[in-house]
Amino acid sequence: MDLDILSVKAIIILVIFGISLGIATYSTWLERRFAAYLQDRQGPNRAGPFGLLQPLADALKLFTKEDFIPAGANKWLFILGPCLAMLTALMSSAVIPFGDTFKVGSKFIAVQGMEVNIGVLYSFGVVSLGVYGIMIGGWASNNKFALLGAVRAASQNISYELAMGLSIVALLMSSGSLDIGLIVREQHGMNWNVFYQPLAAIIFITCAFAECNRTPFDLPESENELVGGYHTEYGSMKLGLYLFSEYVNMFVASALMSALFFGGFNYPGMDWVASMVPHNLATAIGIAVMFGKTAFFILFFMWVRWTIPRFRYDQLMVLGWKSLIPLALANIVITGVVLLIKDLYL
Repeated sequence: MDLDILSVKAIIILVIFGISLGIATYSTWLERRFAAYLQDRQGPNRAGPFGLLQPLADALKLFTKEDFIPAGANKWLFILGPCLAMLTALMSSAVIPFGDTFKVGSKFIAVQGMEVNIGVLYSFGVVSLGVYGIMIGGWASNNKFALLGAVRAASQNISYELAMGLSIVALLMSSGSLDIGLIVREQHGMNWNVFYQPLAAIIFITCAFAECNRTPFDLPESENELVGGYHTEYGSMKLGLYLFSEYVNMFVASALMSALFFGGFNYPGMDWVASMVPHNLATAIGIAVMFGKTAFFILFFMWVRWTIPRFRYDQLMVLGWKSLIPLALANIVITGVVLLIKDLYL
């Protein structure tokens, strides 16, 4: 890979990270406006037109608030927890293909931070590390509510990562690849995986809510039970890193759902569009489609949060172990039988 391609890739990675942070920042504004609309309120409307400067005001407030570390806390682990949560959230977006390719000179550059043939494994590996940021922060706080929230987060993530991984196995059996870019390109036009693996898509989406600690799976930080959960003792920008990492995770989960099951940057009539406009413009349209699908799922996350009440913890565990995992295993068996019949008779 020559220097020009490396420079373009570095720019793409920086842009992806910047977009992830920007979307996480303004998702806070969007959620407050969306919740206000559902509850017949106005929401933030004083900081700039339509309250658009509210996220910047919130960030400035967090940056300028007094930073403190509780007397009984483990200082370095207390600092490491939110940093690790934010780092893993950003790293997981590196392998998601947000578009097809841009033509730079005579070469085609994929709109993807890292083109690896094990992108699915990378995503799941990095996502699974995110719980360590929560666990470390909760334990290092030396607070019983924070520790209980961290234990809840760990057991919840372990439970739902199993079902999420098993739901992807059926998809991988159908596609025959761990490369997310290849999986997306196989969904050309409207040949989306959701039509072939609807049960896997439902299980994956449900588990994504649990992995992002979003309602109705927000047991690790339930305010009416645990004060604030694993980040009870945090303030200033350390608290901001935990809060922003949740919104980055929501963006990444939405992008993964769009890429794996809903075609990513593919859309009906894309071949006709590609024949009518320059290549780079067609790629830009595909990127807009990808972000449109991602925005839809972000809004879906928000709609569920302000519509469905929180589960009890026993209900959370029962759903994960007794419903989602058996369904995912059954889906793998069904997929295997269908593929076998297809190989034998078609």
